Amino acid sequence: MNKMFLGLSLLLCAQTAAAADGNFTVKSELKNFGDTVVALIPQDNGYRRDTILVKNDRFNATLRLDEPKDIFLVSMGTLHRTERKRLSIIAVPGETVELKGDLNSRYDIGGSRFYQQYGQFDRELEVAQKALQDFTESLSKRIEAGEERAKVMKEYEEKAPGFEQKINDAIMGFVKSHPDWEAAAAAVTSLEGEKIEEAAKLLSATVKTGRMKSYLQRAIDDYKKQAEAEAKSKAAQAAGVVAPDFTLNDIHGKPLSLSSLKGKYVLLDFWGSWCIWCIRGMPQMKEYYKKYAGKFEILGIDCNDPEDKWKAAVKKHELPWLHVYNPKDSKVLADYGVRGFPTKILVGPDGKIVRTVVGEDPAFYQFMDETFGK
Repeated sequence: MNKMFLGLSLLLCAQTAAAADGNFTVKSELKNFGDTVVALIPQDNGYRRDTILVKNDRFNATLRLDEPKDIFLVSMGTLHRTERKRLSIIAVPGETVELKGDLNSRYDIGGSRFYQQYGQFDRELEVAQKALQDFTESLSKRIEAGEERAKVMKEYEEKAPGFEQKINDAIMGFVKSHPDWEAAAAAVTSLEGEKIEEAAKLLSATVKTGRMKSYLQRAIDDYKKQAEAEAKSKAAQAAGVVAPDFTLNDIHGKPLSLSSLKGKYVLLDFWGSWCIWCIRGMPQMKEYYKKYAGKFEILGIDCNDPEDKWKAAVKKHELPWLHVYNPKDSKVLADYGVRGFPTKILVGPDGKIVRTVVGEDPAFYQFMDETFGK
């Protein structure tokens, strides 16, 4: 399994007789996980934490579960936000998984009969993903060598869908070839959107109505909820929609309302100090703020940060525009349908949304040139 796909969920299925014991076992020989691993197990509205000690890069843990659940295995440093070392597992009571390799590069999946099947899928998927991985790595090297980011990103947008289609074809091919394998249900959940339902229909009745039934249904329900949320988000961010007014405290602790800026072009920048792409985009944001000085204002809306980290980030990166802090109980994110960071929303002098761009996209700066460079 490649590092870039560590977030891929692994489906762990139990033998029927063994599932009744409610225990899930992980046997790991993974390098670079540190000396302590924490299992995050969903419970009520939060997570139960089970601490696992690692010795000589090995651990063997038995976790109590009442039903199949998505769990995370994370390093202690990940909990403290000093590093990012984790893997996601869909755990089923009564089953054992064996993980061997290096968390920083790749690892193999083995164990019971199910995992032998899933390991085959994982290897096939790794082959299918290699072309996209090599492509993205080559683009990163070109940017590091000084090539214009906008040009490189345009090439990515043009070619990436073709690579992604080949990955989806490989997943669908695995499901078609092994409809009676429960591991094929794991393959289904690695797809996105309507493809999940499409692939689930290829599974045999035994798999669809067996112990994977509830898990598959949750995956389908989740994508439908996401689709509904995305539709609402697009509606809230559409051009011509009146931007909802709000009042939040600025960096000096004084209330600042969006309506107080009416009559100007205002760029709402939803960001956070924890957001890598937000921070990477700041230098170019500063360039454009200077380039079109007086033609628009930026209102940075910090999200999901402690106040001290927000203020420290504004100072560290020398961000010269207006800033407000968005507390967790605020409705601003919901009102604007923000689901990813950074999200940039340009509001016109009339208080209506002109354009929304999600992510650090070169298209945003092209749009700014078209709007203010006249």
